[in-house]
Amino acid sequence: MAGQILCTEQGAVAQVTLSHTGKFNAMSRSMWRDLKTLFDGLAGRSDLRCIVIRGEDGHFCAGGDIAEYPSFRFDEAGLTHFHEVEVWGGLNAILSCDIPVIAAIEGNCMGAGVEIASCCDIRVAGASARFGAPIARLGFPMAPREARLVADAVGLTTARDMLLEAAVLNAELMLQRGFLSRVVDDGLVVSEALTSASRLALLAPQAARLNKQTLRALAHGAADMDALVARAYTYADSAEHREGIGAFLAKRKPEF
Repeated sequence: MAGQILCTEQGAVAQVTLSHTGKFNAMSRSMWRDLKTLFDGLAGRSDLRCIVIRGEDGHFCAGGDIAEYPSFRFDEAGLTHFHEVEVWGGLNAILSCDIPVIAAIEGNCMGAGVEIASCCDIRVAGASARFGAPIARLGFPMAPREARLVADAVGLTTARDMLLEAAVLNAELMLQRGFLSRVVDDGLVVSEALTSASRLALLAPQAARLNKQTLRALAHGAADMDALVARAYTYADSAEHREGIGAFLAKRKPEF
């Protein structure tokens, strides 16, 4: 079986599960394609306020499905298509989603797992979670777009540790280096992520989406920022804006 991307919903929160039984949820080619399709669909949903990504059976994602590699990696055109269309298609679909995304990271978070987690806004990990991208042992480098994504999220020092030394780092160190939002007991990872999602779902959804657009523009530089500023204040007369300020002045909880 080539693995699956599962999705369930509870209220305004969607839970996306990476599922590849027996392979610690390693990403197959079909899973990358399905990830893009799913996030492209979720991104357009006005009723959703948060997405949680997790792995099945106590692991986030152990990387790519290496058993598939001989069928395409030794051909330049095939390798290019894999990274630039399939992998980047899935990752960019998460990055482009204006709905806040939380990663619930248990167990192994390697290679593709680190890349997927790097796309998320908030990252919660279990105390025994392990992080790395030891692909140098497999004889190939990280693709350029993926390397930039990971380096931006984990920092250049950590990226060098992972890629040049094939280092595997623990959750406490990744928390200290700023990659993780928080570390909790192993059995509490998913519940903590869902609790965070529930809190987030009570806040202003339009503001969350605008904040994500702003943060994305900051990451991409001044050219995107100029375009963003031109439309940054169109929310002025929105119902959500009026409700938030009105509720504060009336000393009541806002209803977004």
